[in-house]
Amino acid sequence: MNSPLSPRESGQFIAERSQDVFVEEQGVQKVAEILYKLRHSDSLTASGWKKANPLAPAPTSDEGSHALNWIFVVDTMNFSFWPVKETQQCEVTYKGTTYTGYMTLCAAITRAMDEGIPITDPKYFSQMSMEELAHVLRSDNETPMPMLQQRHQVLTEGGRVLLEHGGSFRTFIGQAGNNARKMVELIVEKIPSYRDEATYEGMRVSFFKRAQILVADFWGIMEVRGEGNITDMDWLTMFADYRVPQALVYLGALRYSNALMQALKDGELLNSGDRREVEIRGCSIWSVELIKDHLCKLVQERDGQTCSINSAIIDFYLWPFAKQHHKEMSHIPIHHTRCVYY
Repeated sequence: MNSPLSPRESGQFIAERSQDVFVEEQGVQKVAEILYKLRHSDSLTASGWKKANPLAPAPTSDEGSHALNWIFVVDTMNFSFWPVKETQQCEVTYKGTTYTGYMTLCAAITRAMDEGIPITDPKYFSQMSMEELAHVLRSDNETPMPMLQQRHQVLTEGGRVLLEHGGSFRTFIGQAGNNARKMVELIVEKIPSYRDEATYEGMRVSFFKRAQILVADFWGIMEVRGEGNITDMDWLTMFADYRVPQALVYLGALRYSNALMQALKDGELLNSGDRREVEIRGCSIWSVELIKDHLCKLVQERDGQTCSINSAIIDFYLWPFAKQHHKEMSHIPIHHTRCVYY
């Protein structure tokens, strides 16, 4: 069977044919200008990784290997945190702070480490029971973390793959050398739950959201350690989820058709692979590629320098932006899809 288009190629292919989601050139330029002003700030470097991941073990300490296995555990279960009702959210309190959404997962894994549960050891999490995982991911309230059964399935599966390849994420990913593209391809080839693909207009397309995040997180940790000489980082795209598209619509880089906007406001659940869901994700990827290209053009023209900001770094900026401005963006609905891909 032929390989799917890469995430970048998929984004362009989808954006050129999309019926309900549109990339807006004016908005793309506006976002590029915003990022240009921030080009020297920590929020647009890999060293901002720890800031974006405050609950991860310190990458530079003796816990470094824990940090690498921690990102594997977290990114393997990094999907579908949106609540059915906003008033009924899974919550996890850690060291006095109560978290919701994706951060509940981070807090729960770090809490488990503090409690002496070897949750970052593949020997443990490859064969842990559903009850043990339910205890690790327990909520402060009556609303559990969604999709517990699927999280258990993908985590134990991922742990078994690590055990077959040296017993740690570091030894597993080391087989790809220092190349970001080869890392994504290795993850997708060996671990089924990371095969984030769809068919659009008869073409196999890919998004590889979690595989790309895992590689970007690995890069972020290695950068903090001074070992971030990973090549082909520019091959990575943004990580097509349900939060960043909302920010792109808010910032004017994406536009939804009236019919799609109404469907989302009505709370319609989109199946994974639904044409509209594929268009939201594909156009998000392509809009960020165009933002990156425009930003690099600005840096070249105004500063006479080569731009080192890649799409992963832009995503590292947009995702916290979406979280911080969720109240101002509440009139723009996120799309709801229950799946293990994002």
